[in-house]
Amino acid sequence: MVKNVDRQACALLPVVMVHARSKSLKLNDDDCTKFGAMFDILTDRCSTMCLCFILAMFYPKWRLFFQLWAAIDVASHWLHLHVATMKGEAHKTINLSGNPVLRLYYTSGKVLFIMCAGNELWFSVLYMLHFTEGSSLIDVDNYAAGLFRAILYLTTPIMIGKQNISFIHLYTASLNMAAIDEDERAKAKLK
Repeated sequence: MVKNVDRQACALLPVVMVHARSKSLKLNDDDCTKFGAMFDILTDRCSTMCLCFILAMFYPKWRLFFQLWAAIDVASHWLHLHVATMKGEAHKTINLSGNPVLRLYYTSGKVLFIMCAGNELWFSVLYMLHFTEGSSLIDVDNYAAGLFRAILYLTTPIMIGKQNISFIHLYTASLNMAAIDEDERAKAKLK
């Protein structure tokens, strides 16, 4: 089925990096339409979700992790975007007095690039590890570790950080949605 996995990985790596870089360049959403923002988030979430489903088949012991990861990723981004749309803001607009993690995530192109690239790279190398370890880096006695496993270990903290950001998105968006509900109810009582 897969004969040249190293070549496929080399072809995939630039795509992941360009995609992550495009995310970090879109920090200023002044020139972005609401449809463009929604389409961008939707395609990102759907592609990652599909990859999670494939990985759940490759690694059945981790099925629940991939299902939860996909659900949290979709829910957090959807609610965050929905609240931003209700407020008439771009989804990357961040209240500078708000959550410091989200402020750093959305105001630093370098942080956004590292988080997006590292997260996508983590999922990509996990996919590649199903087929091969990649080029051998360590081969001692009965233990061998390749390039893909090394990249997986290096990017695991980034993937965990990105998941924590999704939790923060979900939490802050929930608080913001509750505030919108309270404001709308207060305005309705005044009528």
